[in-house]
Amino acid sequence: MCQRSGWEFSLFFSHFLSDRRAIERGRPPGFIIRGMEQLQIMTRQRDQMIDITDHVQRLITDAGLREGQVVVYVPHTTAGVTINENADPDVVHDMLHQLDVMVPWRQPFYQHAEGNSAAHVKASMMGSSVTVLIEVGRLMLGRWQGIWLCEFDGPRTREVWLQWR
Repeated sequence: MCQRSGWEFSLFFSHFLSDRRAIERGRPPGFIIRGMEQLQIMTRQRDQMIDITDHVQRLITDAGLREGQVVVYVPHTTAGVTINENADPDVVHDMLHQLDVMVPWRQPFYQHAEGNSAAHVKASMMGSSVTVLIEVGRLMLGRWQGIWLCEFDGPRTREVWLQWR
């Protein structure tokens, strides 16, 4: 478990097939590399956005993937994932506050017994997955873009699943 910027990150290996392993198994270099990894991220606040770009890039690099795509998927109904600016922290501040304006935590018409209807709505607005292209071993993101885990019902431990090919 590593700690960075006030949140914990741990990585659990699922499986992958790299060029090195492909060669060891008698397959030609360039054999289609497929893989899946799972991140576990502990969030610290009810509403929070955590930049996971470096962790996704590290997994792609470690897997030896030179070109293809990675799907970043969040298997939760009160958390999401998005691509947005990662250069100016004010963007995260503004996004979270605007989401609170659009989807307040309490509304008289909410009926969900757990009391977290706003978290479900926000997660649906963000979405549960993003797909990023990979070229020359690098995530093909714009200069200011990053991949963000969006927490709307924290603090808690969240999973992020990555699958590439």
